[in-house]
Amino acid sequence: MPNNSLEISPEDLHARLQSGEDWQLVDVREEMEFDYCHLPGSLLLPLDELPRRAAEIRTEGPVVVICHHGVRSAQALGYLRQRLGRTNVLNLRGGVAAWAEQVDPSFPQY
Repeated sequence: MPNNSLEISPEDLHARLQSGEDWQLVDVREEMEFDYCHLPGSLLLPLDELPRRAAEIRTEGPVVVICHHGVRSAQALGYLRQRLGRTNVLNLRGGVAAWAEQVDPSFPQY
């Protein structure tokens, strides 16, 4: 699991998005999960497709990887940072479940 310096809290990400910061949101869940709920503007890039589709993730500017609870996105973070040297990527702590609890209670939960 990544340490706190490699994660961003749902509240912090929300504040940064609200202030106009240009984050790329990369959702590594499966398509069915993404179709049920996702953060607006997110790119669907399932974890098992990451090695083949990593070029779709920008190399400059902030990127956050997202999943249900933060486990798959932590794996994606590890791959992007360790294998590809991407230092501009953070993990959304707690995933969309934490987003629903901490930022938007109307966000669908499953």
